[in-house]
Amino acid sequence: MVAALGETTGGVFLERIRDQMLLDPEGRRILRERPVITSETMQLDKLRELPDGTFGREYVRFLDDQQVSPDTREPVHFVDSEELAYVMQRYRETHDFYHTLTGLPVTVDGEIALKWFEMVQTGLPMTMLSSFFGPLRLSHEERQRLFDVYVPWALENGSNSKLLMNVRWEEWFEKPVEQVQRELGVQPCPQV
Repeated sequence: MVAALGETTGGVFLERIRDQMLLDPEGRRILRERPVITSETMQLDKLRELPDGTFGREYVRFLDDQQVSPDTREPVHFVDSEELAYVMQRYRETHDFYHTLTGLPVTVDGEIALKWFEMVQTGLPMTMLSSFFGPLRLSHEERQRLFDVYVPWALENGSNSKLLMNVRWEEWFEKPVEQVQRELGVQPCPQV
């Protein structure tokens, strides 16, 4: 349902993301080549062999710890333009890279914080809805942490970093996470 909502409300915003990708050499290449993120294309077993602290090793550690797979992302059904459907699919497929990059936990408040970050980056209405209505599910303590720590971090980093849709993550796996963060302009999220 959330995926369908994202697709049916994202039209103009998907066009804006696509246009921003077209302005960036790496974004243009992503749109031209249309790489997909699956367990097979990511070669997860090879990523497990990378040294600790590298982006690829920490990405696959995140997947293993959370018992998730890149193969679980719902395909796009309700976007008519093939190119914009790819933009939406790429957005979905890169979500776990954002967790690895930011250090945000997979908790309700961590996911909402990531939606604030994504809202600043993409403007997708689904991220706005999650950002504004998701906190209703939180306890007072979780809401306080969200608005005192996570949201200020997400707003600053989402607006000051490179558009992450323009990142060919597959080519960053061997770099240390700290270097990836530095090059993309993302400060790790404060751990609370």
